Formats: sequence, structure tokens, C-alpha cells
Amino acid sequence: MTQQRQELLLQLGYRFGINGPHAARTMMLDDLRQLMSHTSPEATREDYASAVVDGNALGKPTRKARELALRHLAALYALDPANPLFRALWRLWPLDEAAQPLLALAVALARDPLLRSTQPFVVEQTAGTPVSRQEVESLLAKTYPDRFSPASLKSFAQNVAGTWTAAGLLAGRVRKVRAGVQPRPESIALLLFLGYLEGRTGQRLFSSDWMSLVDSSPDELEAIANSASHRGLLVFMNAGGVKEVRFPGYLTPEEERIRQEVSHVI
Repeated sequence: MTQQRQELLLQLGYRFGINGPHAARTMMLDDLRQLMSHTSPEATREDYASAVVDGNALGKPTRKARELALRHLAALYALDPANPLFRALWRLWPLDEAAQPLLALAVALARDPLLRSTQPFVVEQTAGTPVSRQEVESLLAKTYPDRFSPASLKSFAQNVAGTWTAAGLLAGRVRKVRAGVQPRPESIALLLFLGYLEGRTGQRLFSSDWMSLVDSSPDELEAIANSASHRGLLVFMNAGGVKEVRFPGYLTPEEERIRQEVSHVI
């Protein structure tokens, strides 16, 4: 990915680099659920900080633990209504609890380059294939040579496996195996939106890397997108094999301008 493209996507809420919360935590799904239940879509960035640190909405034992939790959650999800990824997450989050694990995973992937580096390996595994911690450690060691100590690699691999398990793509407590995810309309709406932010339109939205997170045929994906459209989560039209997907109200005019610029940058 070119530097110009990264800079544009940064303005749309993505994060890049070589650091990420998964060096220390999972995607913190339970904490995110707790925080969202204590706040509203109108909450500001300061409101989230106050809820976590001052109000102890997450039930952490010390102020230091609260501050660390806030830092990691903000890195993973932004917790800022000015961020289009977080706005989309909030828009879809309360509609279906069953969609929340994949919603959280999608935003975490967009904002944590460490987690993102493991996506190809996980999604390429067939259902039922064992996925060992050692395999994940080996992948991370190759991706980030000489960066992590053996102890850090083990912790990082455990965090990554915990996230993929919480999201439903891995199953098992000790012995992990690849599992299939049945998407909900809300999660498909967000996956399509992420592809849209990256400059895709029409049929190309259904073949992005984001759609590799779910185990559905093209016909099934279209049916779910149609259901999402009927629920007002997006606009989906398919006439004569020509697909159009739009996201009214998701982006400000300036964000839409940036998105269009992304579409012209390789």
C-alpha cells in the first residue's frame, strides 16, 4: 500500500504502523460491550474517557487499570464520534447482539496492524483445521523478525487467538480449530462499508478481503445484503447483474471526498 493511500485511510479512521493493542490485549469484546451499554451514540470522546476512568464503567480494580483499558479501547475502536469507523460501529452495534463479535473484529482489524497481519493466515484455514499457538508464533516471528522475545511472541499469539476465538473464526479453549462464521445483516453492512471506504464499489465490494471473514457463498452474501437494505442499514440494488451499494448518512461530505480520492490511489 502506498504512503498516499495510507494517509487518506488514516483520515477515515484506519491505523497503520508496526504497533497495536494486540501486543498486550485481545480485542476486549466484553469491555467494549460494557462500555457501549453505559454510553450513548451522542457520547463524546471525553464522555468515554470519563465513563472508563472516573465512572469505572468497566469495573477495573485500580485507576491505572482503567487508564490502560481506555488506552487500548481507544486504539482499537477510536471511541470518537468524529471517526467514521466508530460512528458506523455505533450505528450497527445495538441492533443485534449476535453481530457484535464480527463488528468488533472488523474495526479492530482496520485499526490494529498487528492483528491485521494474522488475517490471511486465519481465513485461509479450512473449517475444522487445527490452529496451534506455535503456528501463530511462527507467523508473527516471520512477519516481525527480531522484534519480539519468545515470551512476548507467546503472549501476542495468545491475544490474537483470543480475538479470533471471540469473533467466532476459531473455536476451542486450548486446542483451537478453524470455525465458520454465519454473518448477520449488520456485520455484512459493516464489512461492505469498510470495502467502500477503501474505494470499492458495486461487485468489487463483495470480493474484498473483508468478505473473506465470513463463510458464505456469493448468492448468500447478496441475500444478506438485500436483507440489510430492507432494514435500512444500507442501500443495495441489483439489476441485471449490476450491483450498487450506497451508505446514506454514514459519511460527511468531506469524508466522502476523501473516500473518492482513495478510489483513485493504488
